[in-house]
Amino acid sequence: MRRKTKAVEIGDVQIGGNAPVSIQSMTNTDTRNVEKTVAQIKELEKVGCELIRVAIPDQEAATKVDQIRESINIPLIADIHFDYKLALEVLKRGIDGLRINPGNIGGEDKVRQVALEATKRKVPIRVGVNAGSLGRDVLKKYGYPTAEAMVESALENIKVLEKFDFTDIIISLKASDVLMTLKAYQLMAQEVDYPFHVGITEAGTVKSGTIKSAVGIGSILSQGLGDTIRVSLTGDPREEIKVGYEILKSLKLRDKGPTLVSCPTCGRCEIDLVQIANKVEQEVAKLDQPIEIAVMGCAVNGPGEAREADIGIAGGKNEGLIFKEGEILRKVPADKLVDELMNEVEKL
Repeated sequence: MRRKTKAVEIGDVQIGGNAPVSIQSMTNTDTRNVEKTVAQIKELEKVGCELIRVAIPDQEAATKVDQIRESINIPLIADIHFDYKLALEVLKRGIDGLRINPGNIGGEDKVRQVALEATKRKVPIRVGVNAGSLGRDVLKKYGYPTAEAMVESALENIKVLEKFDFTDIIISLKASDVLMTLKAYQLMAQEVDYPFHVGITEAGTVKSGTIKSAVGIGSILSQGLGDTIRVSLTGDPREEIKVGYEILKSLKLRDKGPTLVSCPTCGRCEIDLVQIANKVEQEVAKLDQPIEIAVMGCAVNGPGEAREADIGIAGGKNEGLIFKEGEILRKVPADKLVDELMNEVEKL
């Protein structure tokens, strides 16, 4: 059962409450280049990105957010460090959400100005704490980054915002260490009812980062913690969205797009199952329907083992079976398996 939290609105996307877990990413373009940034966001929209964050390193970048926001279809979040004036600028230009650390944008008066402007414009703030950027006082107390240190740091920042009656808050507690991140969210869940943004920071390349993120984010979500996620990968950000949906589908938290089931092959396999599975995966990637598709290597056990699939194929020597919900439809030549499968998928 998911943890009950207050609901926070970022643009037209609800975070927490009864809303489904949303998926977001961050651009890796220069925000000052509006054309390239918008182009990347549109590519992310195509694969299902629901919220997008952009880095705001300086005033020039801050002045571009209204142009970017006008050209995209999903809520825009500004990532800001150190300079509260940048937060004020993007708020005036219609930003949908802020990611800041109140402890590093100046004294309380500066935080107050940001909180008041965000309240006026109904813009939520994500209080983001990373293990690698904890304050000196907290590090001195704990000696090194810990889950407890992350939670204490986040609570300190939250109290500053609450002092100015600002409670439209989302919390993130990220570390590259999976178990530290998990513990931090567990501890924080005992303290507040704000929604959580979940991720494993600096997870790695697409291959290693996918594994680490699946383990980390999956572990946190499986305990009912988490309301929006970002898979942090070193690579094309579109991969972050694809991996994110696979994580959510694996936990039955989102029912979007097809799920591919394929066997690992064995000595009974008499077709090129790897090539067929890869081709099917490419073909169904463009679909939005929440269907389960099985690609099995053995015509003897395939339909039985994948009985729960909506549609599937099972290979044999130079031929294969098309089956639907465990029932065999027909036998087709091996070189026609993928085409015949896609014909049946279209019928669904």
